[in-house]
Amino acid sequence: MAAAALDRCYKAYDVRAVYPDPLSEEVAYRTGFATAQFLAERTQATGFSGAMCRHVVVGHDMRKSSPKLVAALKRGIRAYGLGVVDVGMVDTPFVYFAINHLGACGGVQVTASHNPAHYNGFKISQAHAKPVGMGSGLERVKELAQADAAAPGSDVDITGIEAKQDLWKPYRDHLLKRLDSRVLDGSVTLKIAVDASNGMAGTAMPRVCDGVAGLDLARINFDNSTGEFVHEPNPLVEANLAQTREAVAKTGAHFGVCFDGDADRCMIVDEQGTPVGCDLLLAALVKDALKDSPGAAIVYDLRSSRAVREAIEAAGGVPVESRVGHVFMKARLAETAAPIGGELSGHFYFADMWNTDSGLRAFLAVCSMVAREGKPLSQLIAPFRKYAQSGEVNFKTDDTAKALERLLAKYPSAQVTKLDGVSLDVGDWWCNVRASNTEPLLRLNLESASAALTGAKLHEVGALLGERVDH
Repeated sequence: MAAAALDRCYKAYDVRAVYPDPLSEEVAYRTGFATAQFLAERTQATGFSGAMCRHVVVGHDMRKSSPKLVAALKRGIRAYGLGVVDVGMVDTPFVYFAINHLGACGGVQVTASHNPAHYNGFKISQAHAKPVGMGSGLERVKELAQADAAAPGSDVDITGIEAKQDLWKPYRDHLLKRLDSRVLDGSVTLKIAVDASNGMAGTAMPRVCDGVAGLDLARINFDNSTGEFVHEPNPLVEANLAQTREAVAKTGAHFGVCFDGDADRCMIVDEQGTPVGCDLLLAALVKDALKDSPGAAIVYDLRSSRAVREAIEAAGGVPVESRVGHVFMKARLAETAAPIGGELSGHFYFADMWNTDSGLRAFLAVCSMVAREGKPLSQLIAPFRKYAQSGEVNFKTDDTAKALERLLAKYPSAQVTKLDGVSLDVGDWWCNVRASNTEPLLRLNLESASAALTGAKLHEVGALLGERVDH
């Protein structure tokens, strides 16, 4: 039973599935035991030391199943012999902060992020909040979780200690250091519509932002007491931004923000209610990021508009492309000492957050930019709306390799890179085609200087890839 359930729960970047089948308390216990064993191995291998080097931070979101899964997970960790520091109901970036603040050997956030309410899961980190995904340790955790030693035992076998800590004040202090002083002291006041999506932003935003003189927040869906969602907690779906856009129009807000379920990412809409692409937002934030780190690298998702590379170069930075996915983005930030990085999915990464993603940190960065520039957000984004983007379009294909062969054969003179899938630069247009990890789909992003050319090339390239799937 355990092996089959674990197979269904363990994904590329985390552990996530429907509760209680296949994600059960037994899976939680086994994952806790295995995570503790993996972190102990890593501690020994790397020489990681300190007063808290044998402690694991555990946090959780607001889902109904979280308390039971947390209890089982903690028993598993303690059964292996490591201690637990329970930080309570927090946003996922809080766990990343706590790992570093305490010097713990790692941490686990119990959450299913943007998935529906009947899902749950575990986001696992090692020391310094480095991610644990397939290829960076999750396969080892899964192997250990399948072993007989990880089977639930009696309470007599539990030797690790447990403590609870309230770290909201140091977390708030750490984040607000990054907010423009004019907003902190109220010399500039920003009115912002905030949709917490009935998720962890409903807890984190008040704990971090209440009492800041220059923040006037119009609150939407802050109640997370039921573990249910008014709308899907996925801000990438434009329909889920409707309440944010309505509130911006109604209140005359400077901008709006919509968070996902665990508040590690967000989407921004400008003062006109227009959603801001995350690549264009990154381009706008480059100037601030390089102010304190002149000449530094900036990491961006390879699907991003050409405007991002151009903005980085114009500001004197070094553009660094990354594969899609938080494991790769975090690694690239660490490798290049970049102050910031961003993905189209709404994940923004910051060196001052230990190269991790944080929705609140991104929100504060936008607040600081708007306060400093004294211009409407739409005007700050306008210079980067230079190209016509297709957005991500999916195609169903029977043979991914042959489809990519057809693509390469069609454009023999194109500049080709294979960092993540296949990217073609044909001069007046470019595209990236990536295979889905979970479905027989190819994902296409295409951009050119005009809507007409983008439409024509989307049709031309799409015909090589398979049947278009709109969902």
